Amino acid sequence: MTAERRYQVVTANRVRDGLSIYLTEAGEWSTSIADALCTVDSAAALARAEADRLMAIVPYVIEVAATDNGVSPVDLREKIRAYGPTA
Repeated sequence: MTAERRYQVVTANRVRDGLSIYLTEAGEWSTSIADALCTVDSAAALARAEADRLMAIVPYVIEVAATDNGVSPVDLREKIRAYGPTA
């Protein structure tokens, strides 16, 4: 079994088309949660994201679980935003 660690990432919706986007370590936005900056203290990342009003609509922080297999949102709503509808 893989150990799970909890982190936070900043997410929002892209102004242009409403897609879910995630703040990266480079301070850019990506549509892939795999590119997201994972942090334990999201205050600085959220402040940086809130300043980017031309690209992102209402950025907020979500909790993610990180394992050897990658990063996944903890909340079902955020899983749907990241990966699409459930079957």
